[in-house]
Amino acid sequence: MKGIFTILEAALIAAGLAGAHAAQGREAGGTNPPNVIIILADDLGWGDLGCYGHPSIHTPNLDRMAAQGMRFTDFYSAGEVCTPSRAALLTGRYPIRSGMCDDKYRVLRANAAGGLPAQEVTIAQALKRSGYATACIGKWHLGNYVNDPAHSPRRHGFDYYFGLPHSNDMNPTPAAPRNATQRLDQRAEWWAAPLFRNEQLIEEPADQTTLTRRYTGEAVKFIHEHRGGPFFLYLAHTFPHVPLFASDKFKGQSRRGLYGDVVEEIDWSTGEVLEALRREGLDGNTLVFFTSDNGPWLTQNEAGGSAGPLREGKGSTWEGGMREPGIARWPGRVPAGVVTHELACTMDLFTTSLKLAGAKVPEDRIIDGVDLAPVLFGLGPSQREVFFYYRGTRLYAARKGPYKAHWITRSAYGPDSPVVHDPPLLFNLGHDAGERFDVAALHPDVVADLAAEVQRHLATVKPAKNQLEETVRGEAARKYSRD
Repeated sequence: MKGIFTILEAALIAAGLAGAHAAQGREAGGTNPPNVIIILADDLGWGDLGCYGHPSIHTPNLDRMAAQGMRFTDFYSAGEVCTPSRAALLTGRYPIRSGMCDDKYRVLRANAAGGLPAQEVTIAQALKRSGYATACIGKWHLGNYVNDPAHSPRRHGFDYYFGLPHSNDMNPTPAAPRNATQRLDQRAEWWAAPLFRNEQLIEEPADQTTLTRRYTGEAVKFIHEHRGGPFFLYLAHTFPHVPLFASDKFKGQSRRGLYGDVVEEIDWSTGEVLEALRREGLDGNTLVFFTSDNGPWLTQNEAGGSAGPLREGKGSTWEGGMREPGIARWPGRVPAGVVTHELACTMDLFTTSLKLAGAKVPEDRIIDGVDLAPVLFGLGPSQREVFFYYRGTRLYAARKGPYKAHWITRSAYGPDSPVVHDPPLLFNLGHDAGERFDVAALHPDVVADLAAEVQRHLATVKPAKNQLEETVRGEAARKYSRD
């Protein structure tokens, strides 16, 4: 156990928090348990925000959110690309357990027949059972409900949905030139992304220049309509995934160019959500958490972001691929101005949200997320001691304390094959966040301990049916034949 807390003290804290979370919310905001808002960017890098050190992207709202709350330096996504990371966030489970990862097709394609299995329990389903209103606004990418209605967000616990079924680059038109995604002179006629309200197609192609603004309007409206609470809002932005589009108000405003314009509009959106909470008198009874689904897509050149001092980006199990911004805000509950180096990940948001609501965490399956309340409320260290880095179905690396061991490495999107390391590479992330200096020879005891942790974890893993490889046939297949 880390810090000054003994094992007994930590256990007592955890036990007390288990019964106190919902009461804390009622004390802060009346009779309701707390509202929960998760804001998820797409392909945002660890180094893309002002409060994480970016020199030219202006993010005053997110910087203020961090100043008013808690900023994590060691917060992780449980997947290196879109589909597995989102499945892990919403279910609190490594994606290998739900079949939402694959070694050939790394994400669900537009013509995919699979999706998040019905037996998986999402944050939305669990909170809905506890009386929460729920909404998913933005990118889904956990099954194309155009191909199979069973994969709609509304079949996974969300009362309301507004957004795209998958990434915004998955419906190119014949007019799209080669390498269109990384172009900075984007044209609307290159893309035909479908926009839905619930299961109704309302726009095809979607006007991507208005997506962030419209998502924000939908989020603010949901907050207003459910101000009596409690509610869960999952605001999953389409951007800064390529192709990049910004509204007229933000286009050309950032010193970082189009990528900066897009991030600054997401910052504006976050400010609008926080202002809506203030206006409705919900600040003191709402946990807001901002993060990203994976690291920056570096192969997109200027259309991709920055991982700061971290190595590699989206698609890799190096730090830049999976360590993300993580900002928590809950005035009066989460202490202001705190920077924490405690280990945490997106799966922990599942368990934390359920505990805050007084909802029961499923006991009929392995839940990999832990309760972040001790960290968030300044009561103790993180209950997460180990984090495992998967790429597809294979475990590539593991972290415990400051040390990270790589048993397999591979570039994010290069033609190279996986390289197996025996003994593994070992890095002290506290000293070497860029993973440059292998210290395995100096710490054989650490290597042995991490290897033992991996073996204990793998003994619990029973891979589920793969959801990413099967595709639709017939008319739907012809519709998505370009993807």
